[in-house]
Amino acid sequence: MADEILRERRGHIDILTINRPEARNAMNRAAAVALSTFLDEAEEDPEVWVVVLTGAEDKAFSAGMDLKAFATGEFPITDKGFGGLTQRSFSKPLIAAVNGSALAGGFEMMLSCDMVVAADHAKFGIPEAKRGLIAGAGGLIRLPKRVPMAIALEMALTGEPIDATRAAELGLVNKVVPGDQVLPAAITLAEAIAANAPLAVRRSKEIMKQAAEIPEADAWPINNAAFGEIGASSDAIEGAVAFAEKRLPNWQGK
Repeated sequence: MADEILRERRGHIDILTINRPEARNAMNRAAAVALSTFLDEAEEDPEVWVVVLTGAEDKAFSAGMDLKAFATGEFPITDKGFGGLTQRSFSKPLIAAVNGSALAGGFEMMLSCDMVVAADHAKFGIPEAKRGLIAGAGGLIRLPKRVPMAIALEMALTGEPIDATRAAELGLVNKVVPGDQVLPAAITLAEAIAANAPLAVRRSKEIMKQAAEIPEADAWPINNAAFGEIGASSDAIEGAVAFAEKRLPNWQGK
């Protein structure tokens, strides 16, 4: 596997790092393929319950597409979208630890994550209109679902970035921390999630994602079916027994 993406396992958490600091962690083809492969493996691995995605060093989460590579005809796109991420359906919680600027495709990769912990010096934006382009990796689709439409339009049409404080005010990020604490804070969040039953976590994510796109009346049958399925799981029994015995549950993901 190319070293453009680094992988570390901590318990049930996979930490994936875009390792191209010399290019502000911009994505080339090798990085996209490596990230896509690691995410495929995490999806299939029953021992991976949460994934954290970050960038190397402290300048950038990702500057988006590597324009030097693009100039040679190289595209950082797989069948799962830009960076192997933006058109992916990923069942497990995915947390972005934004260690610096997240711009253009890098911002769109961040928007593909479920939760965001940001460094206090991070910047966020889709500047493509300044270059005669549009954000093509999901920014125009996802941003209006994460912030008010007027704000999404302002960011897309001016191309101007916002800082971490403003992103937190808008609910675009979950937490802002000092730069040297961004990965530890993201891991702490991941650990809090991984302490819970993995099946319940994944189905909760699935239901909320679906419910956000359909009328409430259509969401109830999905919710009720999942409630019955999870309620009959071994982990549901274990959760009740552990509570009664005043001990931590031993989740099996079954």
